[in-house]
Amino acid sequence: MTNHHPVPPIWTCGGCGADWPCGPGRRHLVAEYREGRVALALYLAVQFVTAGRDLARLPAGELHHRFLGWIR
Repeated sequence: MTNHHPVPPIWTCGGCGADWPCGPGRRHLVAEYREGRVALALYLAVQFVTAGRDLARLPAGELHHRFLGWIR
């Protein structure tokens, strides 16, 4: 289990303090969802919507890139 989990409502990483999902958190998510990329995208989409409410001051494009722009 990783300690690189989100800390709402500020959406930083509980393990390293970087913006979540951080680099190690992303690697963990890819490994965890390696057989379910659609499930990973759906999970991150839910997190994106929730973070959008908490981080309304940030541009939506920035949040999209942060939460969804890195998955393939």
